[in-house]
Amino acid sequence: MKEKKEVVELVEKKGTGHPDTLCDSLCEEASKALSRYYLQHFGNVLHHNIDKGLLVAGASKVRFGGGKIKKPAEVIIAGRATSRVGEHIIPVKKIITGAVKGYLKQFSLARFKVVVDVKPGAANLVEVFKRKIPVANDTSFGVSHFPLSYLESLVSEVGILIDSESFRKDYPAVGRDFKVMGFRHGDKVVLTLAIAFISKFVKDMQHYKALKEKIVSEVRQKFKVEVFLNTLDSYEDASSVYLTVSGLSAEQGDDGQVGRGNRFNGLITPNRPMSLEALAGKNVNHPGKLYQILAYKIAKDVYEKTNADYVEVKMLAQIGRPLSEPQVVSLRIEGNAPKAESIVRENLKNIRKIQKEIVFS
Repeated sequence: MKEKKEVVELVEKKGTGHPDTLCDSLCEEASKALSRYYLQHFGNVLHHNIDKGLLVAGASKVRFGGGKIKKPAEVIIAGRATSRVGEHIIPVKKIITGAVKGYLKQFSLARFKVVVDVKPGAANLVEVFKRKIPVANDTSFGVSHFPLSYLESLVSEVGILIDSESFRKDYPAVGRDFKVMGFRHGDKVVLTLAIAFISKFVKDMQHYKALKEKIVSEVRQKFKVEVFLNTLDSYEDASSVYLTVSGLSAEQGDDGQVGRGNRFNGLITPNRPMSLEALAGKNVNHPGKLYQILAYKIAKDVYEKTNADYVEVKMLAQIGRPLSEPQVVSLRIEGNAPKAESIVRENLKNIRKIQKEIVFS
């Protein structure tokens, strides 16, 4: 039995340079860098949650053919992390700052100020990491589904196209900050795109309009759907269209926050069950991170290894209990999947392997 298609469906994808995506990516890079340090020096990932991140927009003056960033955007990373083990002092701030600045290098036209304010973790949560088996350090849940719907796949593919090196080579004016919003009513699909254009590659208003028309035409022809791009534009002057110095809206008034970006599958899908928990920056013993990833993996495995047409997974952990023993794992399956339970158990047996894959991904 095929999953029933709702009459109205909405799907969103935020690009790699979107302020919310940036916050998620920076906190996750910081967590991975810390986790690798902990593993190298202590053989285990120690307690940390660096999942409080904020991007405060800067200021710029833009013009066709150029412009200037007048004030850098400010990245603030906050949270908790183990900073000492016996006499070993862990350079937490240095590790996090290095990871953040390293990631930001790819946005070479932008300017950022980085602030790191991370304190030691709560004693009872630190103790959780001393246990021999992975234990949940919070009561939290994860949900996911597989496969993607037509609209979800479409929005994902359009986002991948816009963010590809080949697309940016064809359109140097296309910045890394973009958003794809998909809307389906019955069988009719409409995409609304927002793309930050890089001013030094746009000669004048006519050139800007021509680039927009060419991009819309290419996306429309490739995906056979109705497409709109930068619909706020009023074409009065450079300040009235989506023109930036760096290709990021963060340079001129668009702030960002951890947890407001894409879910683990790279999309925001209000028609599906979703967790509002910020995955980025959490340690691998946090079910708000681990179970979101594990729920996706289980849903995908069940779909690919059985005759299921659609799989939805919900997992709940209780603080202090082994992560391999969730309080509940609930599957909603369309189709035939008699091996689903064994697939769930196999994934739960591989908790430590999955955690390491997250850290080194």
